[in-house]
Amino acid sequence: MPELPEVEALADHLRRHAVGLTVGRVDIASLSVLKTFDPPVSALIGGTVTGAHRWAKYLGLQVGDLHLITHLSRAGWLRWSDKLSPAPLKPGKGPIALRVRLSDPANPEDAPGFDLTEAGTQKRLAVWLVDDPMKVPQIAALGPDALSLGPGELAAALQGNGGRIKTVITDQKVIAGIGNAYSDEILHVAKLSPFATAGKLTDAQLSALHDAMISVLTDAVVRSVGQGAAMLKGEKRSGLRVHAKTGLPCPVCGDTVREVSFVDKSFQYCPTCQTGGRILADRRMSKLLK
Repeated sequence: MPELPEVEALADHLRRHAVGLTVGRVDIASLSVLKTFDPPVSALIGGTVTGAHRWAKYLGLQVGDLHLITHLSRAGWLRWSDKLSPAPLKPGKGPIALRVRLSDPANPEDAPGFDLTEAGTQKRLAVWLVDDPMKVPQIAALGPDALSLGPGELAAALQGNGGRIKTVITDQKVIAGIGNAYSDEILHVAKLSPFATAGKLTDAQLSALHDAMISVLTDAVVRSVGQGAAMLKGEKRSGLRVHAKTGLPCPVCGDTVREVSFVDKSFQYCPTCQTGGRILADRRMSKLLK
């Protein structure tokens, strides 16, 4: 799933490549992705792209006073092309859910633009067209952006929360922008167990968590921004230290990276760095060890 750094990089890519161009056509191959109908997507046609924005893990293309906003969910992506195929999309065929075709008055023969795609059978990609981003209920409900939080604000956000820290920092209503992958990385850098109780962290642990959150996300943004959209997934994978590294040695201590699995996802951690050497029982087993 694209998280804060990748979505920021995609927004940057759109700012550099789409701003100033005109929307020539919007094709929808999957009606289920569109969550709003007023205004219709045809309202974008003829408008000039004026910006691109990020709200946590939500990406928006601004066209005049309208915002075409998407949440890429687990298997969605934005695929940019300097010259899109002229062939119309076939509804229900292939991974493309929506296509935005742009035009450049200076180069009328070109047809740049992008596709919103989604792999797999679980179709969760969502698109809204609104005149105010706060009209997207999920954006209106977001907590503070992870990169905007100071140490005191992070402590306040976690105060009294009895949930496990892994779950809490990925709750978008508490802290916005962090998902499964970067939460693993943040907790590894902070040397915190994923099962530590959020509201019971010591001052030293809170300070370590804040430093890790800012450093991990900032580093990922720096590495990602400026990359082509097609390169971002590989860039993300190359920068991960424990997430999706089950069975490999921890790059800090050399211990074996372990995994805890759930029904539809898993997370990774280093026992030596994070849990005092204790192994957290896999959810596929009968109990958990804290």
